[in-house]
Amino acid sequence: MRFPTHKFQVGEVVDFNPSRMGFPAANKECTIVRRLPVDGDKRLYRIKCTAEAFERVVSETQLVVRAA
Repeated sequence: MRFPTHKFQVGEVVDFNPSRMGFPAANKECTIVRRLPVDGDKRLYRIKCTAEAFERVVSETQLVVRAA
């Protein structure tokens, strides 16, 4: 049995691309604060977007590597 591994590292800057339209943080720069335990086959992260005062929990599918 193979367990999924996290793609992103703590401290890495990524783009948050939410699955719902009209999200205030849509396509915003965010930093990975913490990698959370895998939930089934979902890799979860706690992120902090620069444009927001709070952290949120998102799945890896909602994160995109930030273009250099």
